[in-house]
Amino acid sequence: MNAASRRNYLVYVGTYTGPSSKGIYAFRFDTASGAMKSIGLAAETRNPSFLAADSGGRNLYAVNEVSEYQGQKSGAVSGFSIDHKTGKLSLLNQVSSHGAGPCYITLDRSGHYVLVANYDSGTVATFPVLADARLGEAAAVIQHSGHGADPERQGGPHAHQIELTKDNRFAIAADLGLDQLLVYKFDQASGALEANRPPFAGVDPGSGPRHFAFTPDGKLAFVLAEMRSAITGFSYHAQAGTLHKLQTVSSLPPQFKGHNDAAEIAVSPSGKFLYASNRGSDTIAVFAIGRDGKLSPVEYTPTQGKTPRGFAIDPTGRYLLAANQESNNLVVFRIDARSGRLKATGQVVDCPTPVAVEFVEQ
Repeated sequence: MNAASRRNYLVYVGTYTGPSSKGIYAFRFDTASGAMKSIGLAAETRNPSFLAADSGGRNLYAVNEVSEYQGQKSGAVSGFSIDHKTGKLSLLNQVSSHGAGPCYITLDRSGHYVLVANYDSGTVATFPVLADARLGEAAAVIQHSGHGADPERQGGPHAHQIELTKDNRFAIAADLGLDQLLVYKFDQASGALEANRPPFAGVDPGSGPRHFAFTPDGKLAFVLAEMRSAITGFSYHAQAGTLHKLQTVSSLPPQFKGHNDAAEIAVSPSGKFLYASNRGSDTIAVFAIGRDGKLSPVEYTPTQGKTPRGFAIDPTGRYLLAANQESNNLVVFRIDARSGRLKATGQVVDCPTPVAVEFVEQ
């Protein structure tokens, strides 16, 4: 095992708060053994359903997925400082997310801006990270418009993710309500967003794109559609900021019958394998990524729990942590470096309503 594989991490887990959960929970994770040790409640905060740490591991940012904040139809965004000795989080400040139901958060490559997707309102917004790591007021707010093919789920826009490209020049937003990946030019100095030309790439009508993931080299993007349980691969042209469709495959085991909502997607650090979670079949789908960007199914692994809303691959690429929302647990899987297959390690830890997993290096 090389030095990179011996790292220890703090693992922060975002939840939906209620009778059992009070906020963000923390664990210590040992990459040498795959063992997880609970720290407990790291910070009390409402519905921290998605998390993002800065590159230095000093601060953690979370959305507060609520529909009202300070009397306005909006959610919130919270910043926390990380105490590496205890794993506990201290609130820095909280600001309006400028839209109801914020469900995704990320930092730009420089760490100077936080970007948020607001599901209920169909808006995306950027926020400056100030010198003291607190969040400033929004630098940009973009309202999506239109509707999709499904009148029940797609009567209006539902921004579900916003993420930066490898070169930090573009921000791409997946909108479940519009069946679109909207591409914005990102101004790294001001945080402004400007529609690219063309302004979006589409997926099949009624698909409901939820999350997407790039390969480490930034040349391929894979979009997971919640409603159709499908993965669409795109080639990405960095200079123009354009996406070109390659292939669409199902995220479900061939034998599965019943309702399913696809949830999370990730590419291994090696760039060889893709993983997607299914809420319904309660599996992680594993695909090999070919040299041509096409996906080939490898296996569909049960998550040993119910409703795997979120999961994350540790930075060494050796483990996958599945967050089973409705069975209140985290399950650790070892990743086979050659085949991409998952094997349960036997490590199962309790966590109330887990929905998002974030690694922070110790």
